Amino acid sequence: MKAKNIFISLVAALCLVSCEDYLTAPEPGVTKAVDYYSSGQACIYNVNACYAPLCWEYSSTYSSEWFIGDIVSDDALKGGQNTNDMAAAYDMENWKTISNNDLLNDVYRSNYLGIGRCNLALKNIPGIAVDDVMTAKIKARILAEAHFLRAYYYFRLLRIFGGVPLTLDVIETADKWTMPRASVSDVFDAIIADLLEAEKDLWLKSEYADEDLGRVTKGAAQAMLMKVYLYMAGDFWQKQGVSLSAQECYKQAKYWGDLVIASGQYQLNPDYIANFTLEGENGMESVFEIQYVEDPNSDYGADAGGFGMTRGTFSVILTRSRSSKLGGGWGFNKPTTNLYNEFETGDKRRDATILDPMGYMENNNEETYLGDRYLNRKYALYDVIGKNDPAAHGEHAGKDTVAYYKLAHATRGPINNKQIRYADVLLMHAEACIGAGDEGTAVSNLNEVRSMRNMPTYPGYKFKVNGTEISSPTLLQAVRHERRVELAMEGHRWFDIVRWNGAEGNGVKAHMEAYQATETDEAKSHMAAFQEGKHELMPIPAKQRELNGALTQNQGY
Repeated sequence: MKAKNIFISLVAALCLVSCEDYLTAPEPGVTKAVDYYSSGQACIYNVNACYAPLCWEYSSTYSSEWFIGDIVSDDALKGGQNTNDMAAAYDMENWKTISNNDLLNDVYRSNYLGIGRCNLALKNIPGIAVDDVMTAKIKARILAEAHFLRAYYYFRLLRIFGGVPLTLDVIETADKWTMPRASVSDVFDAIIADLLEAEKDLWLKSEYADEDLGRVTKGAAQAMLMKVYLYMAGDFWQKQGVSLSAQECYKQAKYWGDLVIASGQYQLNPDYIANFTLEGENGMESVFEIQYVEDPNSDYGADAGGFGMTRGTFSVILTRSRSSKLGGGWGFNKPTTNLYNEFETGDKRRDATILDPMGYMENNNEETYLGDRYLNRKYALYDVIGKNDPAAHGEHAGKDTVAYYKLAHATRGPINNKQIRYADVLLMHAEACIGAGDEGTAVSNLNEVRSMRNMPTYPGYKFKVNGTEISSPTLLQAVRHERRVELAMEGHRWFDIVRWNGAEGNGVKAHMEAYQATETDEAKSHMAAFQEGKHELMPIPAKQRELNGALTQNQGY
């Protein structure tokens, strides 16, 4: 009905235009922003649309962020049918990335499309009068949501590419599109400014109705402020130039983490794997999730159109085993033996994270990638039916069996992507506390996580890093180890390695070379040399530099 009313209004306007003015008359069928922003409901719809690019995983190729966060790191190998499958990811995994990488171009585009939607909302909604649908409180909240999302899109770009163009207004003409990259410091500062604006007016998680769970909350903004300051404190980003000293960044990170923890809005889920089930979505441990739903449609294929054509996730089918016995997936994002070995003896998180498909594989050549057979369980919607479980009947009778969720569409699944969990908050806060000189709170946070996972508390345990036993870990080593095993295969690892300047702080190059030494000879034969000062960041996509001639390239590309 709204579209029909707009069309009638445009026709009436045309009837009033004189013949001499026909060249300046509105173009039929085009809705201008001033026409769209006619009600509070339209404003809410606009902000809803700001969330959508978070979900986008496909355009010219698959572009889920874990292709960088997991596969570029020591946590995962690319996987797939062979080394030629998803060449863009193969290049990033093996330090062969060049600027025409389609995956990176899609990541760049989707995040800037998200920024553009946020800019549209932030420009137009402030001037719209409140009404029965958009009360003053809701208006303030949706503007805060737009500020948070713009910051989030910029944060995703920053940690992949470094400094990027800062566009904080609607780009309406071609001349506005040509702009240089902002400094790393300026982008960090813009992210913080948006998050501070968001935090003031966002609601607590408990204030949202069930149907609105998934919207960003005050806790999400506070957690992101902690995360951004923690990144700024890291050795790598300090060297890129930021506006505050590492000590001040740790202090700020601790402050915002204190608020999240004190809010009482979140708690650790005693059932670890429940965080990665459909029933556990937006649960007690969830701070911020990208929302997906069951969708019978797909944006895969020449006629589908790519970005935004569906509301399901590719992660399920991308990460499942290639065996039909385990869902007939595509076998990407395969956990490394290096990751498998860092889990301590008795840590049940290992088997909740990593699935060993022995006994299920139908074609070892297709299902083993460069010597790696392991599977990422977290987003594959797998369940293990024990032989004594009432469900263990028929083909499952008398044996432990891996079962899988049947997808409504062959390529799209409904599982949300967990961007920030409360365990992540506690471990980030522990890092911030160490940096701020409060080791007592850091130990408390670390042990809260370990106790909930039924693991020995700090100090008094040991673990392996790159095959070498750390028998008396420092507190910082223990926290970094805990981040790896608690958050494994959730897309965090590469960005942690970079901000720490390597897990031991002795350089990303040294860290990755130590990891590579633990890989199979077959995997090592594909790896190029890591170049310090280059490979910590990805190249600015060539297609974006063609569109914006003011864009400079990252060092070494």
